[in-house]
Order: sequence, then structure tokens, then C-alpha cells
Amino acid sequence: LLSSVSPPNSIDKSSDLGEDCGMREINFWEELPCGVYSIRVGASKLDGNVVGEVKKHEWTDPMLLELTNWERTDVQPKPEELNVSGVVEAPVLLPSEAVLVALREAVRRRTAMNAMFKAAKWDKRQEVGHAPVAVLFSGGLDSMILAALLDDCLHPKYEIDLLNVSFDKESAPDRISAWAGVKELKRVSPLRRWKLVEIDADLSKLTLETKHVTSLISPAKTYMDLNIGLALWLAASGDGWICEEKIGNKINNYDYEECQCIKYKSEARILLVGSGADEQCAGYGRHRTKYRSGSWLGLHEEMKLDMQRIWKRNLGRDDRCIADNGKEARFPFLDEDVIRTLLGIPLWEIADLGQPSGKGDKKILRQTLKEGCQIAWSA
Repeated sequence: LLSSVSPPNSIDKSSDLGEDCGMREINFWEELPCGVYSIRVGASKLDGNVVGEVKKHEWTDPMLLELTNWERTDVQPKPEELNVSGVVEAPVLLPSEAVLVALREAVRRRTAMNAMFKAAKWDKRQEVGHAPVAVLFSGGLDSMILAALLDDCLHPKYEIDLLNVSFDKESAPDRISAWAGVKELKRVSPLRRWKLVEIDADLSKLTLETKHVTSLISPAKTYMDLNIGLALWLAASGDGWICEEKIGNKINNYDYEECQCIKYKSEARILLVGSGADEQCAGYGRHRTKYRSGSWLGLHEEMKLDMQRIWKRNLGRDDRCIADNGKEARFPFLDEDVIRTLLGIPLWEIADLGQPSGKGDKKILRQTLKEGCQIAWSA
């Protein structure tokens, strides 16, 4: 009964998208804050009409209350934690090990076979070669970690679909990084059959799709929300191409010098999404701005703000766009144990924004990928 999905005729006329999409009605929908709700429906004593009362229940688990407050103990490095050059010294045991353990368990929880198939009739003959789980894959740091950990958790007989959307075909940066990412994954895990599903679209030709996705992302109403929503919706459809190079009698995926493209639709019902990585590990440009103007405390406050509003700005929108295709989004970076592990690590070990972009931002995840997953990556 409680839903944040709005019908197509509820777009606010003040929206950036309203006029372009031909929708000028008042938007009376809003995202539902995180929590547990109950609704009581009964007849009014005054006129006999049915009325409902919605109640939000507070968290009873102290751990959940602690996580929603999102407080970190070690925000500002002490003088003794700095060396003479002013650079923060690394501890003897890298925190990346703890992050790796927490993330691997988070992926395992979300991809366990019994959890995926316990409610479905499964034909054993389809198991070999089937891809039960897919990753929304840009080839960037977050999706590379999820793909590598999924490879650890999923039986080798299963394929892994990597869903990549491009509005500029092979020229898009995310497509280029995805090709490079698959090549590295094949190097680390050559026995796994990796499928990079290339999903191409022309924004100028997505008129009907744009109207539909506009209703899904509502009450979000900016062009950035629409572009993200379209990319997620198209990725979740899984409808694209896979390219395979023929070498003798063998077929090796994703060496793009001479390849054959085959139409393909991913049947994976579980999609791993990297939401929460940038928010918790200082991956946004505004984090660097806050660090420069407010040092470590300013950075912490900005990251805390991002985490406490991620449900409103991202998760409802993203989940609706993915679920519309009959798929379920799962977010390993937002696992309670992962959040707790990252909060227990000093902020200067999470990120070092005094370093150049692509090195100091999300430092902890770069270490996790390189040292824990044995993947050399600079994206």
C-alpha cells in the first residue's frame, strides 16, 4: 500500500522535465524515508468514509541507530600520526584487509544460490552457462571490485554478465574503461566466462522511454536524474550485444581487435550496484572541495550528509528503474557490516585528498582492489 512510485500524470509543472515530457500536473509524491511502517485503515466516525493512519516505527536495534547517525571516531589525524613531511603514515596492518573481508561477505550474502533460487523452480540442465547474477559495470573502481568479489563467491560453472550502457557507442569513456576492465578480469580469472553486455542507445530516439522513466524517477526531476535513470533502466533490461573474437576453433571474449558481435539479452535477475562507494570513500568532486576549504572535519561532514540523504537522492530512484524490468538491485557497499567497517577506519585511511584525483580519492578501495583482489587498476 505504501509506494513512492508515481503515475506519469503526477509530474510537477515546475520540474526541469515537465514541459519537455508534456507533463504539467502537480507532483504530490515524495520519497518514503527509510524505516518500518504500519498502516491502519478504518471507517471515519463522522461520515463513514474509509481513512488510513500511517505510523513510522523507530529502529529497535541499537546498531542500526548507530549506523544511521553515521559518526566516525577518527576524523582528524593527530600530530604523532604524521611523519616529518606532513604525510599520514600507514598502519602496519592495512585497513583494506578488513574492508575486503566485509565486502566479500556482503557480496556472498547477496548472491548465495539458496537465496536466489529457493522460491523458483530451477531446471538443472540450465545451470551450466547460465548467468544468475549481473553487475552494473562501468569498468571503474567500484564495479571492478564487485565483479572480482562476485567471481570469488560464485561457482565457476556460472557465467557473469557485466552490463554496460553507452549513449555514444564505443566512444564513451565508460565503454572504453569497461573493455579494459574485462581484459583485466580475464587475466585474473581466465576460467570464468565473462560477458560484457554492450547496451547502446541514442537519447534523441528514446521519446517513449524517456516519458516512462520520468515517471519512475519522480519525485526526482532534474536532467541528471533522468540520464542516470535511463542508464539504469536500460542496463537492467540486459538487452544488448556481446562481442567475441574467433581464434582458431576457440572463442575468447572481449579482445576487440577482430570480433563478432552477437545479440544477447541477460537473464540475470540479481543486479549488483555500486551505490554507496563514492559517498563513504570520498569519491565525489565536492568532497575534494570541502577538504580544501574545511580540511578533515569539513570532508567528514560532507560525507555524512551524503550518506544520510542517499535514500532520498539515489536509492528510491535507482531501485524503481531497475525493478521496472523485473530485476532486483542489491547494494553490497551499503551492507551494515561494510558501513560499520568503514566507519571504524580513520578518515585519513579512507581517502587522502591531498593526493591527485584518481589516487587519493577512495584510497581504501584502490588498496582493496590492488592488494586483496590482485587487480592492477588506475581508473
